[in-house]
Amino acid sequence: QVRLVESGGGLVQAGGSLRLSCTTSERTLRSYAVGWFRQAQGKQREFLAGISWSGGSTFYAKSVQGRFTISRDDAKKLVYLQMNRLKPEDTAVYYCTADLRDPMDTRPLNSDSQPYYWGQGTQVTVSS
Repeated sequence: QVRLVESGGGLVQAGGSLRLSCTTSERTLRSYAVGWFRQAQGKQREFLAGISWSGGSTFYAKSVQGRFTISRDDAKKLVYLQMNRLKPEDTAVYYCTADLRDPMDTRPLNSDSQPYYWGQGTQVTVSS
């Protein structure tokens, strides 16, 4: 069982920035496409950003494109979500997700993905 652990959440003022990190209990994340989802209280879970196993392809939801950036550092077993210009409506629990990929499959996780592995989530609260 792949265990994913998020960190970096917290309280920030509107307009501020946070960087979320995701790591794994596995020896490496290198073979996994990784993504970030969020779920606000009373709302459906929402895809935010995905990155291919190679890091060569990314995909963003329109709601965060231009404000959020996903990246990965496989040497450190970390995937990041840099979040800038945060808004109160970004308040949610943020989840790291991953899917094992065939080496020939260079697709990032996207809004149609149903990733198999999920972290426990980290709370992000943006105050107005």
